[in-house]
Amino acid sequence: MAESAVVAEFSEGVPCWVDAQLPDVEAGKRFYGELFGWTFPEESGPAGWAELDGEPVAALTPKSDGRMPTVWTVYFATPDAAALTRRIAEAGGQIITAPTKAGASGGLGTAALATDPEGAVFGLWQPGSHAGFAKHHERRTFCWAELYARDTATVDRFYGALFHDALFGPDATPDFGRVPVSGVFPAEMPPHFLVHFGVEDCEETLGTVNRLGGRVQVTPFDTSYGRVAVVTDNQGASFAVLER
Repeated sequence: MAESAVVAEFSEGVPCWVDAQLPDVEAGKRFYGELFGWTFPEESGPAGWAELDGEPVAALTPKSDGRMPTVWTVYFATPDAAALTRRIAEAGGQIITAPTKAGASGGLGTAALATDPEGAVFGLWQPGSHAGFAKHHERRTFCWAELYARDTATVDRFYGALFHDALFGPDATPDFGRVPVSGVFPAEMPPHFLVHFGVEDCEETLGTVNRLGGRVQVTPFDTSYGRVAVVTDNQGASFAVLER
């Protein structure tokens, strides 16, 4: 894994944050605290602000509605969440949650949730005092997001139009890719983003996941970006572990 540095800002279309919506945040803290060595400052309140070596890497948030799925969500950076939601709607996506200020005084930033034309859910983050990851691309932190799609040509056009510079510009270092959903999951699986966290040893991590009450969905397989396995935590939120 490459060395990371504190990130001041992310260009539009770059994954900059992840969170998990969980029914029991305290149980999530115990699971991810042991699995990845994350710590959770007391001042983060009901949302578990996950840190690694004192730097923010993710968040665990309580589900506001029990009918909502238990999931990990990837957020793409934007300087203007309102403008980007309009472009998403014009390009054939849908807005689930309009841009909303985050934090007690709204100063952390602005978040929104949207779907692409196939229904895969993703977030938007317009930074305030919180820019996003302070650590990523290393073990026990976010390192990739894979979009599992049914019609790859449709989603290529959609994200290529929204985030062209991040994906294809001269300084592009994409942190997400896309593959047909049937390549890994059953064909009836809905299109979705899968958040990946870096690990030193895939098989050893799977043993820890099982011991903590999670389960293995997909056993390790090789990809162009590393060795991957798909798991769920002890509350049913799916994520992948990536060994490079």
